[in-house]
This record gives sequence, C-alpha cells and structure tokens, in this order.
Amino acid sequence: MRLFDVYPLFNITPAKALGSWLWDDQGKKYLDLYGGHAVISIGHSHPHYVKSLTDQLNKIGFYSNSVQNPIQEKFAEKLGQFSGYPDYQLFLCNSGAEANENALKLASFITGKKKVIAFKKAFHGRTSGAVAATDNPKIVAPFNAGHEVVFVPLNDEAAFTAALDSSTAAVIIEGIQGVGGIQLPSDSFLQFLERKCQENGSLLILDEIQCGYGRTGKFFAHQHAGIKPHIITTAKGMGNGFPVGGVLIHPDIKPWSGMLGTTFGGNYLASVAGLAVLEVMENEKLMENAATIGHFWISELKKISTITEVRGRGLIIGFDLPEEKKTVRTDLLFKHAIFTGEAKPNTIRLLPSLAMTKSEADLFLTALNEELK
Repeated sequence: MRLFDVYPLFNITPAKALGSWLWDDQGKKYLDLYGGHAVISIGHSHPHYVKSLTDQLNKIGFYSNSVQNPIQEKFAEKLGQFSGYPDYQLFLCNSGAEANENALKLASFITGKKKVIAFKKAFHGRTSGAVAATDNPKIVAPFNAGHEVVFVPLNDEAAFTAALDSSTAAVIIEGIQGVGGIQLPSDSFLQFLERKCQENGSLLILDEIQCGYGRTGKFFAHQHAGIKPHIITTAKGMGNGFPVGGVLIHPDIKPWSGMLGTTFGGNYLASVAGLAVLEVMENEKLMENAATIGHFWISELKKISTITEVRGRGLIIGFDLPEEKKTVRTDLLFKHAIFTGEAKPNTIRLLPSLAMTKSEADLFLTALNEELK
C-alpha cells in the first residue's frame, strides 16, 4: 500500500532531535525554527517529558474514559492554574480540529442556533465544521459546505456588526492567525467582539491552537486584550508532539451526560505528556523566554530594509518578503540547514520552541541577512 499523496515533501528524513535541533538520517544537523507547525513547545526530546511518558507507558498506556483517571484531573487542575482559568472546565480530545469541532457543537447546543461568524484568512482545521469555518474554498468539500458560516474581514467592526444577528450561535477567531500569515486582531477588536457577543447572546470562541500555550509571552494570545471568552480551544504545543487537544469551557456552561465524547482524548499518555509540558514551562520560565527572544527577533527583523512588514508577538512571528526574494525559505533550509514555515505568497513564519536561546536566534538572523544581501 502506498501513502495517499497529499503533502509536498522536502527530501529530508529527520532521525533524531534534541532541543531546537534536528538530525537527518545522514547525520546532517538542522536548526528547527518551525517546530512542526508550533507543536514543539518545550524543545524536542526534553528529558523530563521523555521520562514522564516512559514511566507511564511502563504502567498503563490506555483505557477508556469510562473509568477514573486521576492524571486527567491533575492535568486539568495544573492547566487551569497556569493559564489563569482555574474556574473553567476542560474537555480533552486529540487535535486542534477536534477541539474546534467540539467548541462549535457546544455553542450550537447552548444557544440552539447554528450560524457562525468567522474571519477572512482563518484556519480552524479540516473536520466538517472546522473546515467550513476555514477561509480556503479549496479544502472545503461539498459535504462540508452546508454549514452556515459568514466570513468578515479581521478588525472590521462595521462588517462584523452587519453580520451579527439573532441567529448567530458563535463567533470563532484565532488569537493570532497562523496559516493566514501571522495576522493579529487588535486588542480593541477582541474587546469589541466580547462585548457584542455578550449583548447578542452568542458565544465567543478563541482558537488558541497555534498561537496559545505560552507562545506570545502570555499563556493565551487573547489575554493581551484582557478578555475572557466563553470557549477556548488549544492543541499543538499542548503535548509537545503527543496528540493532545483541549476545549476550555466557561463555568456557566453546564454539561449533560453524553454531550461531548471521545475515545482517545485525555488518555494516560496524553495527560502525562500535557502535564510534563506545563511543568517544564513553569520550571524553566518558558513564557518569559518567549517574550524576551520574540521581542529581540521582532526588533531586529524590523531593521532589515528588504523585509516589507513584520508581525507577531513573542515566538509567533511572520515577515513578508518581496517577490524577488521568494526563494529565501528554501535557501535557508538547503544552504543554512534552518527550518522555517511559510504563508502565501511570500511570508516566512517563525514558530520555534519556547526554550530557544539567544545564540540560536542570532544564528537565524546571520543566515537571513546573508540571503537578503
């Protein structure tokens, strides 16, 4: 059997990883500034993370959610304390798309409505409701297109007000758009959305799957705006490579038996992985490091005249290059052995481990300046 050919692949086979570094099967060393789409939050193969998973696997790896799982409860308590949402409830699942799917379903249950407002350039996942709320018609199949979703421009209060009505169940927005090229909703726009949703009886869903989990220097990107959404979704950096997703749910939302469900979500290994990530983030002060290194990078990138725009907070950064420099990402990879991300047409995305060092940040700037000369 052959793999279903849906991804364009670099001719590189990673075989080992540690911290911010990868080695391929030929022994070549690469600096990883993308972390597999912001998944690697505490660094590859962190010893505490590896030990936690290994110890748990030697005890029990899996059973269903029909039994008590104290590790789940410990994980939820730690996440609530560290994120600043101790009074919220946690539903654990396996991915960001699943988290958004459950968030949208939950909003529809609570309001009894089905219309969703999303934003231009949004990406929320590839399952039915999540992909319908994603602004990319190419990946929305006819089967998915039946959902009632309206897209409005980011940071446009008038367009949003025109779209909001009594049939609106939910508004879903990324704390910072990732796939859309690191586009930031303004703090005032997020505050506006919170206020309008409360007035209208709609639920505000903050998708923090790529931009959250300490990446901006606060636990969630929306916390820079001082708001408290009804529902928050998270994944990617949550498990540092182990599939973990979560939905943080306002305490006023009451569950009923069977309202949401999952087979694998919150299993022993997922809960241990998530707990280990939070312990490392706290013990090594990785949110503070993300803020410091991110501020340094952004200030240095803004000094480079060839770059047309720099956007971001902490260690979620995007910068735009002119058309004549469109090969820079592949040049960084094959000439300097540095992994970065991209967004169309010519945006480079930086989503490294929150534990990356100043010297690693300098290596990238040196290589980038060489390619932009």
